[in-house]
Amino acid sequence: MAADAVAGHSADPFFYLSHHQEIVRATNGDVQCQWKYSGGEFGSGDSRPVRPTSILVVGSTGTLGRQIVRRALDEGYDIRCLVRPRPAPADFLRDWGATVVNADLSKPETIPATLVGIHTIIDCATGRPEEPIKTVDWEGKVALIQCAKAMGIQKYVFFSIHNCDKHPEVPLMEIKYCTEKFLQDSGLPHITIRLCGFMQGLIGQYAVPILEEKSVWGTDAPTRIAYMDTQDIARLTFIALRNEKVNGKLLTFAGPRAWTTQEVIALCERLAGQDANVTTVPVTVLRFTRQLTRFFEWTNDVADRLAFSEVLTSDTVFSAPMTETYDLLGVDAKDIVSLEKYLQDYFTNILKKLKDIKAQSKQTDIIF
Repeated sequence: MAADAVAGHSADPFFYLSHHQEIVRATNGDVQCQWKYSGGEFGSGDSRPVRPTSILVVGSTGTLGRQIVRRALDEGYDIRCLVRPRPAPADFLRDWGATVVNADLSKPETIPATLVGIHTIIDCATGRPEEPIKTVDWEGKVALIQCAKAMGIQKYVFFSIHNCDKHPEVPLMEIKYCTEKFLQDSGLPHITIRLCGFMQGLIGQYAVPILEEKSVWGTDAPTRIAYMDTQDIARLTFIALRNEKVNGKLLTFAGPRAWTTQEVIALCERLAGQDANVTTVPVTVLRFTRQLTRFFEWTNDVADRLAFSEVLTSDTVFSAPMTETYDLLGVDAKDIVSLEKYLQDYFTNILKKLKDIKAQSKQTDIIF
């Protein structure tokens, strides 16, 4: 076994994967939060010290993951990125100074070798849209957590979803909540961080289509989301990582203000200086579509994701008070980027580039 062969790890992760885990599923395939550890103990891990600066980032090519990697490298950490084998290699991570190792959470046998010499895991991973939600977000995370425990990982940072405990009807949110509890019960030193929404996601969803005069999809629901810049999330994460008072805690990171879809679109229109072509999808259509897709086995995963969309389009507020969190982390609320500032910077930069391109185009025009 890779874990036995290198760095003196005495624990065999696969023994624990096969003997210390019992996952009970309902007949409809939904994950149920039940498990047990027979014997109650994992391996002792490696007795040799590991540098506290050695971090494995899982999900390092994603929107949040790449900001975690950049922040960590800027702060002097030794970063190893777990990346699935892919046709287009993640060369940009190597260019930044990170080490890239190939593994796949859906293949537990590939995990142990990536953990050798690692002090902390930062887990930003989530499944691809075309994959069953349970494959990576539940089964893969269970395997990763158990391998981490068996190999003596000293801290595990897990990113979850705000209010995931309040929506068991949504598979992705139920799985996030189950993973939170599984991580807590594993005994691993950990920090769980629940997130509300990324500002970066609004660029492709609203800003770019408005500039390109394409349709913008919205809903008629009053859902409010406190979007946060992923760079701020990364910065707060490492502040939390260095704060011993945060060990074992559940934190929620939320932006300065919660926004409705209509308010975000209106802000983009104002900053872009042009109206949006908005196509509104009623919540009732989403509900009907979800029920319809349940009739066909091959569309179950689509229905699962529509269930998540339905929550995002309901009368829900994805936000949380941040005063206590800022006090705990020693952070000034004024240092957190607002959505207005984030989008203003984006539109200012992009409109300037478009203006420069237009000016260059005029200079190269030949008039006959």
